[in-house]
Amino acid sequence: MLPFPEPCLALVTDRHLCPSDRTLQEQVPLAVYGGVDMVQIREKDLPQKAILGLTKTLRSAIGNQAKLIINGHLDVIKRSFADGSHLSETSIDTEEARELLGNELLIGRSVHSVAAAVEAEAAGADFLFVGTIYETPSHPGLIAKGTRFLEEISRAVGIPFLAIGGINHANIPEVMATGAAGVAVVRAIMPAKNPDQAASELKKIMLDSLPRIGTER
Repeated sequence: MLPFPEPCLALVTDRHLCPSDRTLQEQVPLAVYGGVDMVQIREKDLPQKAILGLTKTLRSAIGNQAKLIINGHLDVIKRSFADGSHLSETSIDTEEARELLGNELLIGRSVHSVAAAVEAEAAGADFLFVGTIYETPSHPGLIAKGTRFLEEISRAVGIPFLAIGGINHANIPEVMATGAAGVAVVRAIMPAKNPDQAASELKKIMLDSLPRIGTER
């Protein structure tokens, strides 16, 4: 099984948010250079062939500097040299995904309840995305769950989990204090004119939060 990078700064892609003068294929490697540990390709409006091509391009660009995870698309993961798959809470069962991918690749799952987190861990998920923690334009009208929810998740599961939803410079310390293995961001990096600097600043805040709470989960 591939190791999970912990603490982890994850970037969830959205090519529509990239600066007008830069493509996703250019933006992501810069962010990885700045400190991103995991890239989740989440381009839901792209066809399978385009996802395959995009993943191969990014794999070549970032090498092994960061884990490369595809949102869904289990049938293209091995062909694209990705490190694993990320599943939504309502997508294919984790057990079935494991049968398709084998034991060498990472499988993550998005969860929005403690029960779903416990179930995902029992089914063999390697890590979780837990949200939505703060209000975010990506999910307007969705009630933010807050850091107390993260504390509940921390007590309920033993696998790494990342907080997602409205994560920014100001709230990373309180997120890390809950026992989270890291954070996942979209808008904090994707639109940045200097994504390497944006990633570096987020990573520094995350790492600076660890000595105050200890590094043990």
